[in-house]
Amino acid sequence: MKIDIDDPILLRIAALAEEQGTEIHVVGGYVRDALMGRRRTDIDITVVGDSLAFADRVAALFRSKAVIYERFRTALVPVQDHHLEFVGTRQERYEPGSRNPIVTEGTLEDDLRRRDFTVNAMAASLQPGTLGQVTDLFEGQADLQRRLLRTPLDPIVTMSDDPLRMMRAARFAAQLEFEIHHQTLQAMVEMADRISIISQERITDEFLKILATRQPSIGLAILYETGLLAHVFPEVDRLAGVDLVQDGSREYKHKDVFRHTLKVVDNVAEQSDNLWLRFATLMHDVAKPRTKRFVEGHGWTFHGHEEIGARWQEKIFRRMKLPLDQLSYVQTLVRLHQRPMQLVDDGVTDSAIRRLAVQAGDAINDLFTLCRADVTTRNPKRAERYLRNYDVVQSKVIDVLERDQLRAFQSPVRGEEIMEITGLGPSREVGYMKWMIEEAILDGVIPNDHDAARTYLLQHLDVWKVDGKTAHFARRG
Repeated sequence: MKIDIDDPILLRIAALAEEQGTEIHVVGGYVRDALMGRRRTDIDITVVGDSLAFADRVAALFRSKAVIYERFRTALVPVQDHHLEFVGTRQERYEPGSRNPIVTEGTLEDDLRRRDFTVNAMAASLQPGTLGQVTDLFEGQADLQRRLLRTPLDPIVTMSDDPLRMMRAARFAAQLEFEIHHQTLQAMVEMADRISIISQERITDEFLKILATRQPSIGLAILYETGLLAHVFPEVDRLAGVDLVQDGSREYKHKDVFRHTLKVVDNVAEQSDNLWLRFATLMHDVAKPRTKRFVEGHGWTFHGHEEIGARWQEKIFRRMKLPLDQLSYVQTLVRLHQRPMQLVDDGVTDSAIRRLAVQAGDAINDLFTLCRADVTTRNPKRAERYLRNYDVVQSKVIDVLERDQLRAFQSPVRGEEIMEITGLGPSREVGYMKWMIEEAILDGVIPNDHDAARTYLLQHLDVWKVDGKTAHFARRG
């Protein structure tokens, strides 16, 4: 079996290897994707010999620079839109309790044996006489046809060598939409707690890759069913389960919040590739288990879950080492995800619409995407009514944003001008006055206009100076 290797960059690397007398092969995802008819520019190349020295020669050939990872004896060379990773043929294993692998030299067969799944354990030659010839020692091509994820060795051995492979199984199942072999699944169940030896950065990287797939629920469900989710994201794991309560002659139950959340995430994924919108969607009901209460004659309630869920996000972001520049965006969507439904009444005030628009800011359209995705009722008439209500609220928000010039809203009279007028320095009093101006605009008392805001400030200056000295006011959002 051969694959066509017509990538000009790979052909130049093959020619360099021939000049140097070095044996090299493309391995893993490149071969798998080539057999599936997919193009790939993230390419792993196995070198029989000194991979770092060869990577340096490739970098020189393309006037690039090799990034060396000495501990793992690998090198990354960026070339145009390609990311080329070079590694020597090797054996790799983890000692119990260790986070770092022990790496020793090996053969091409050793290198393929240590890989995660048979579909990723194939190599294709970059030697002129055998260019594209596939080495498949573990029936990887057959597993591609079966759409099956299976480990080259006993799954306990493969997963023990690198427990992150358990998460990679969930990720590849979602990305490729393959089944996981039953023995591999069982090994994941038995070894789920071993994921704790893996660094948080690697775990989070795999988790976000699952969230970025076409249908994230596939991978997330596997993490839950194998017990991995309890270790890597316990807040989401705790969403699972249904409680039943008998109240008189009536039985009350609430739907499984985990399964509901998976559906909502998939709904958002159909509409947007925005990873952080997907993450916020995963988080939107995260505090429901904490706020769950049963009210006799009424049923289950989750009052305040949106605010508590928003407050949890900083701790979650820091523990999972997520980029903090996305924190405010996620907090905003979690905090506001129920607000639009509360504004569907025809009698709702412009003030309430203004506050929603200002609090959501640039995330306003994403908020409505989340809200619509959250409609998972099986009753088509009810779903249609909810969606129509969201259309009405969104049109009101757009109208108010444009009419009142509220995009990137803040007081037209800035803190510096307030200090100039009052003679105060930076202080709580100045902040209070700025806040009171903003509140007046949001309440429709004055227009969003500098002269009107300045006049309003001067009219209330004496009172606000006194009030501001002891003010403890809550900022929007």
